[in-house]
Formats: sequence, C-alpha cells, structure tokens
Amino acid sequence: MKPESIFQICNSIAPFGWLLLIVAPRWKWTIRIVLSGIFPLLLAVVYLYLMVFHFGEGEGNFSSLEGVTKLFENPFALVAGWIHYLAFDLVIGSWILVNSQKHHIHHLIIIPCLLLTFLFGPIGFLIYFIVRSVKTKQFLHENF
Repeated sequence: MKPESIFQICNSIAPFGWLLLIVAPRWKWTIRIVLSGIFPLLLAVVYLYLMVFHFGEGEGNFSSLEGVTKLFENPFALVAGWIHYLAFDLVIGSWILVNSQKHHIHHLIIIPCLLLTFLFGPIGFLIYFIVRSVKTKQFLHENF
C-alpha cells in the first residue's frame, strides 16, 4: 500500500474517534471503540506494519535534528511519525475524558482541552491539568 493511502485511512480514523470523545462521551460505542483503546490499537497495528516493513529504508537517525529531518524524507517514515502522533494524542484524549469524569468535571469544560489535544497535543494536556487543578484544588493526584 502506498504511503498516501495509509495516511488517508489513518487520518480518517483518528478524527472520528475525537468526534466521539467530544460529542458522545458516555455513549456505549464511544466507550467500546475509543475508550477501550480499539482506535489507538488499530493505529498501532498500522504503525507496527510500517516499522516492520519500511523502517531503515531511508537515511537518517534520531541523534540530531538533521538526522530526523533526513529520516522523515522517506514517505513511509513520515506517515509512521504522523500515525505515532495520531495514536498517542488519541490515548491522551481518552485519558483526559475518563479522568475528567472521575473528578466530576463538566464535559463542556473539557471540550476545549480535547480540541487542543487533538490539534496541539501537549498544550491540551497541559490545559487539562490546569483545569483539573483549579476544579479539584490539587495539581497532582494518584495515577496523574
């Protein structure tokens, strides 16, 4: 399969998961396919495929910015990197949702955190911690 096709498929799966987290956080299918980890696991399977069959095809390494730039000149490595972000951001978004429910934080307050996590990963994660800290009056809790 061509890297562009893999990109298109994975880039369609992740936003659907985010949509469920945002508009249907307690729906049984959101719980079954997103919060259970199925969507990130599907992305992980594609990532594994790319690593097994295409890792090392291009030049580059992880030891310098120049090395990473060269590594991502390979379209398969670039798609793998993108899938890595898609999967982990979706895991963090799922965690934010579950954790906010555990701490009884209203979902409308969490939506901006989820959107920021979808778009800017660590920024949304940071904003959620700030929101949760204000709501619970504690910065760190057990299990985050």
